[in-house]
Amino acid sequence: MPITKKDFGQTPSGEKVHAYLLDNGKGVAAEIITYGGILKNLYVIDRNGVKTDVVLGRETLDDYLKNDGYLGALIGRHANRISGSAFELNGTVYKVGANEGRNSLHGGINGFDKKVWSAKALDTDEPSLKLSIVSPDGEEGFPGTLSVTVTYTVTADNALKISYKAVSDKDTVVNLTNHAYFNLAGHDSGTVDKQILQINSSFYTPNDSECMPTGEVLSVAGTPFDFRAPKPIGQDIDADFEQIEMFGGYDHNFALTGRGYRLGASVMCEENGICMEMCTDKSAVQLYTSNGLKEGKYKGGAKYGVHCGFCLETQYFPNAMAHSHYPSPILKKGEEYSFTTAYKFIVK
Repeated sequence: MPITKKDFGQTPSGEKVHAYLLDNGKGVAAEIITYGGILKNLYVIDRNGVKTDVVLGRETLDDYLKNDGYLGALIGRHANRISGSAFELNGTVYKVGANEGRNSLHGGINGFDKKVWSAKALDTDEPSLKLSIVSPDGEEGFPGTLSVTVTYTVTADNALKISYKAVSDKDTVVNLTNHAYFNLAGHDSGTVDKQILQINSSFYTPNDSECMPTGEVLSVAGTPFDFRAPKPIGQDIDADFEQIEMFGGYDHNFALTGRGYRLGASVMCEENGICMEMCTDKSAVQLYTSNGLKEGKYKGGAKYGVHCGFCLETQYFPNAMAHSHYPSPILKKGEEYSFTTAYKFIVK
């Protein structure tokens, strides 16, 4: 299937960056740049035949070099937060990069979102792009040389599938994700408040003031976190509820119901008929409603701001090494870390 490649500039250190467009010829196309493995554009044809870009993004490589908010980026070695920028593994305390006060966020100071990934277009029936990097032992303080591949595929049934694999030569921790901000009405359409979200989760993890899970796992019943039945994202986004007020919306981890590869969430935009189903074999998803997105002009001159996108970041629970009852992010030497998340689009 067609994959096109073009130059997308070079980094200050002289590394060339390319953009790859994966088009399934059935109305869905994704553009990925090799800097940060970033999903720059994701096009879906809506019910009126309008080609709609449903992810927020930036315009140029220079813009992405200052990518506040991690728009569209691959995240690693450890997505989300590590308290005190340290964890204990096999009796050794590892100190990792602190980039959010005293804590580590999304891999630290120079995470995978700031790497230029090697890219290979795959000769398959569906357009696929395989990205790879090697993170040396001790990078950002993490143990082990970690070899990572992430494969983006635009499937014949109109899904963007992201397959993650990693292997280490030492015991380590790994928690990879993608930080796409979705807006099914179009990246330039304003807030996502009216879009209808359902999450297959009965439990969420409340945060402390640093947006760090406390260790509790609470029922969503009777709270703004109950998305078991579909409801507008904005219905409770300003609720008189401490966990909402602390962060100006949602920035929380939901424990997904069931095991294995299953439907984790679904979203619908009633205005244009674009629906998205998120399937994954990960244990949890972070719902983030772009509460801290800086106001300004982004790709195509679009103006973004608070609540202009939502993220569904599939992951292990944040700060899992501090809580033994959370699913473990430990990757043993020589074992393979492997999981898949797909965002499937249906137009009604």
